[in-house]
Amino acid sequence: MSRYTHRRSNAVGPQSTSWHTLTRAEAGQALQAGTEGLSDAEAERRRARYGSNRLAPPKRRGPLRRLLRQFHNILLYVMLAAAAITAFLGHWIDTAVLLAAVVINAIVGFIQEGKAEAALDAIRAMLSPHATVIRDGRHREIDAADLVPGDRVVLASGDRVPADLRLVSVKELRIEEAALTGESLPVEKCTDAVDADTPLGDRCGMAYSGTVVVYGQGTGLVVATGGTTELGRINQMLASIRTLSTPLLRQLDRFGRVLALAILAMSAATFVVGVLSRGHSAAEMFTMVVALAASAIPEGLPAIMTVTLALGVQRMARRKAIIRRLPAVETLGSVTVICSDKTGTLTRNEMTAQRVICAGHVFEVGGVGYGPGGDFCLDGHIVDVDRYPALSMATRAAVLCNDARLREDEGLWRVEGDPTEGALLVLGGKAGFTRRVADSAWPRLDAIPFESQHRFMATHHHDSEGESWIFVKGAPERIMDMCDLQMNAEGENVPLDPDSWYRMGAATAAQGMRLLALACKRAAPAHGRLDFADMGAGYTLLAFVGLVDPPRDEAVRAVHECHRAGIQVKMITGDHVETARAIGAQLAIGVGKPAVTGTEVATMDDADLRRTVMEVDVFARASPEHKLRLVQALQHDGQVVAMTGDGVNDAPALKRADVGVAMGMKGTEAAKEAADMVLADDNFATIATAVREGRAVYDNLKKFILFMLPTNGGEALVVIAAILFELALPLTPAQVLWINMVTSSTLGLALAFEPAERGIMERPPRPPGEVLLSGFFVWRVLMVSVLMMTGALGLFLWETHHGTSIETARTMAVNAVVVAEMFYLVNSRSIFGPVINREGLTGNPYVLLAIAACIPLQLVYTYTPFMQAIFGSTDLSGLEWLKVLGAGLLVFSVAELEKAVIRRMRGIPHPSAG
Repeated sequence: MSRYTHRRSNAVGPQSTSWHTLTRAEAGQALQAGTEGLSDAEAERRRARYGSNRLAPPKRRGPLRRLLRQFHNILLYVMLAAAAITAFLGHWIDTAVLLAAVVINAIVGFIQEGKAEAALDAIRAMLSPHATVIRDGRHREIDAADLVPGDRVVLASGDRVPADLRLVSVKELRIEEAALTGESLPVEKCTDAVDADTPLGDRCGMAYSGTVVVYGQGTGLVVATGGTTELGRINQMLASIRTLSTPLLRQLDRFGRVLALAILAMSAATFVVGVLSRGHSAAEMFTMVVALAASAIPEGLPAIMTVTLALGVQRMARRKAIIRRLPAVETLGSVTVICSDKTGTLTRNEMTAQRVICAGHVFEVGGVGYGPGGDFCLDGHIVDVDRYPALSMATRAAVLCNDARLREDEGLWRVEGDPTEGALLVLGGKAGFTRRVADSAWPRLDAIPFESQHRFMATHHHDSEGESWIFVKGAPERIMDMCDLQMNAEGENVPLDPDSWYRMGAATAAQGMRLLALACKRAAPAHGRLDFADMGAGYTLLAFVGLVDPPRDEAVRAVHECHRAGIQVKMITGDHVETARAIGAQLAIGVGKPAVTGTEVATMDDADLRRTVMEVDVFARASPEHKLRLVQALQHDGQVVAMTGDGVNDAPALKRADVGVAMGMKGTEAAKEAADMVLADDNFATIATAVREGRAVYDNLKKFILFMLPTNGGEALVVIAAILFELALPLTPAQVLWINMVTSSTLGLALAFEPAERGIMERPPRPPGEVLLSGFFVWRVLMVSVLMMTGALGLFLWETHHGTSIETARTMAVNAVVVAEMFYLVNSRSIFGPVINREGLTGNPYVLLAIAACIPLQLVYTYTPFMQAIFGSTDLSGLEWLKVLGAGLLVFSVAELEKAVIRRMRGIPHPSAG
């Protein structure tokens, strides 16, 4: 087995390229496999050596470890710290609420991680459960897991290929490889050897595990099983890819760390100053420092962030975008590059006849996909097919010389059979010549099926008058060899003009269309039955048909909208470079730029690839490794990358991307499970909608942080001032927690419902490295914090100076902060825009509802004996409420004035809120 072992070792691993270079005889010899197949004993020996033909499950963390990992989050640490403080203070209800929020966050993350791991299970499910093999000279059906290298596998239409095979015999064999290679058409297979560097999609002598036979029969020798197949390599890549953190989580992590350090430093410094400089006891200062820390910790941030993202998920679900990982909502808003697969994503994955070339006329065909609607146009004008004899006869030939069937399923038209033949059926239907008409008026008498070595199909029919006709379709050069004549515009047969046809065909092929030729002969088979002797000559060329998998109309609009939003769109496909370039031009992707192939990507080092990927927008014949490298190169350049796709070959790149987007209707389960978002309607345009929603979510999170931090800052400044100036605490720790947990969170929740601001898709993406607290944010937080401190501390000092009890002064200080929050909530509806208008005051009804809910809470806090006993609050008079209202108006007025100054300085127009 030495030679077998050598060949086998070459067939294992990412660099496996040898089997497609061997002839059938060499492959059989290397595998020591004869025409009788392996014996059962030999198969058992090889299975013991090479293992079962199944993808090995990855090592996974146990449920407990996965659950504990969810607590490794700075925001949860902050919440746990807040819980510890409230427990220290004896406020067990607040402690329970905080701990419940921590547990809920962890459970949500645990569930989401479990769903993501199902991607590998979906890959494994693609393996064929059964296979037909020849062993000991007999055909038998076995479990596909029992296949071993050297087994002789028999393939038939409808089979899923059970392992990687070197084909040794084929008969009209066509295999659908779109899920693995991105090739939009079924691949015609042969038994020829090819060069070592031939791309996966061009290895005609190989059949790969997980792909589907759509036509014909074949036999192949198993050369790779389980994890050593192409599908297995993708599975290994998927298992090894680490899911990246999202921009928001990275920003919040940095923000949380900085905030936690700042709180600790501020608390420690205050404690030291109070004890050493002001002479306070350590016990008294500890209580004050606890109040300071409680005031500074943003307890409501994780909860509000989760709610804001969850609301974004719900809004996107209503628009057919299913979010599988919560932070992906916001990440979409920061996307700078969208890498899109072509087949089934930007295009319909439905072959369409778009052009019919007749002698003297070129007809454009309307409609896309398999739907029956569409017109024929000549020079931009709709024409009647019956007035053009050559066109009429060509559409008739397209239906008659055809084995496919069309069926409507829940409003969607589907093809049974070859997609190209389906497109020709649709072409005939648009001309009024359907399969039903063809079967009744032109019954088929005989046929020569399509075979790749002959490159044509022929059928024999009788017309309604009993006359015999032979129709052929196939490769243009092969059909033209049969033709002596062509049908002119008047329906007359005239001598063939090959040069004219070659010119028109070349022009159409240059636009990325696949060409088929149609011809006919009014004659009966020479010997009664149709055979190859009838194919020699005497045919009349009717037309060339240009077919293409067309771009989705909505994808064209979506790409334009993405460009307008400053987002680069790149096409990364496994299809041919000419097709990719032509489709890209129709979508305005890569216009005027070169296209790069996977072979060229493979020769580039990482530095060259990083330069190329920023300059080129169309990548063709890309393998899973190439797609993954391209995504990684973009991320290395600092880009936030969204990757769309629907095939198994897209799964590794989908998982690695910042946002993986899979197609829900036509996408494979492996792609869906690896993705962060699934488009339920397969509509590329939904991505643009999702980006808009993601930007709105990020805006709302910024608005909430800008609303929340000044509240915490104002409270902290009040406590610090009291310590530094040896004042009684204007706010007790319990009162601080009431403000933070009850009123601040209740009010801030309303900002999660803010609609997207005008022009949100006309601004460029935010820089990937943008910090959450920019210089402007720090200024706004400090300004409003000082205003809130001024109102609360000013009222407290005024009242105590005029003999008011400390309980009443504290009650006024608490209410001053809460009322200031209510006014500032309205300010926060727009970061720069004015809100003193109808839209600003009433555009978000949830803001008014939040304020309406907060008012009775404060009345309960102020007037009920139970709350007075807990928090030390007292009743307030009407005059005292007017003073509290004045503190709130101070914040509102200055904040609006500051926004007006900034608008004038930056030249920003006056948008309304929302």
